Amino acid sequence: MKQTILRGVLVAGLVTAAGPASAANKEHQQLMADIRMLQEQAQQLQNLLGTLNDTIKAVNARLDDQANASRKAFADQKVIVDTLGSDSRVIREKLDDNNVRIGSLSQEVDALRHAIDQLSSRQPTTSADPDSAAAAAAGASPSGGATSPVVALSPQKMQSSAMADYALGEYDLAVEGFQAYIKNFPKSDWADDAQVNICSAYLNQGKYDKAVEACDTAIRTYPNTNSISDAYYRMGLALKSLKQMDRAREAFEYVMKTYPDSNAATLAQQALAQLGARQN
Repeated sequence: MKQTILRGVLVAGLVTAAGPASAANKEHQQLMADIRMLQEQAQQLQNLLGTLNDTIKAVNARLDDQANASRKAFADQKVIVDTLGSDSRVIREKLDDNNVRIGSLSQEVDALRHAIDQLSSRQPTTSADPDSAAAAAAGASPSGGATSPVVALSPQKMQSSAMADYALGEYDLAVEGFQAYIKNFPKSDWADDAQVNICSAYLNQGKYDKAVEACDTAIRTYPNTNSISDAYYRMGLALKSLKQMDRAREAFEYVMKTYPDSNAATLAQQALAQLGARQN
């Protein structure tokens, strides 16, 4: 009887011990299954990361290619723009040169037109009066007096001739040349310079009254040109030589105040310093 009870107790103990062991085994198997699942998910995630990395590399490569293409396109555009800018400058220079040539041709045409007008204004000669015709051909009037020749010079030639006379000290001839230039080409850009040069020629000759008059003509006739500062300065020199110190000082001060950056202003300042302080 005791043995039977002991066996029952042992069987019950084994059954009781087998329950927790079986439960622990199931938990272990479940844990292993979870681990394997996590490993598989980790592997899938790693594969996705590898794919994503490859995709990012491909995108970066495309972006680099596009950036290089954009830089090349910008560089090409810059070259084109620079080329267009250079071509534009060349075209502007050629246009300016053409404008200068057209202006020169226009002045020469005006000179020829003036010469033709002078020829047309002369009294015509007839074949019935051979003496008159011969006299006209020789450049003389029928009464024996010489007629003034008609000269159709270009503005450049007239300017060069007058300046050459001025440089040689032939001031009377230079004045005649400057006056002829102004008469023939009154709208020329150099007409104001010619008038100021007349003032300079009289100043060099010591004809100070005429110098003041010539400078005043330049100031009144060409008030907005680049030679007016010189006209005021030279007028001041002429007035100084005429002992009209107050007027001379006013001319120098006007140049310094109105044209402070001009060369004439520097010369006027020196001349004003030589005059000294204004006397009250």
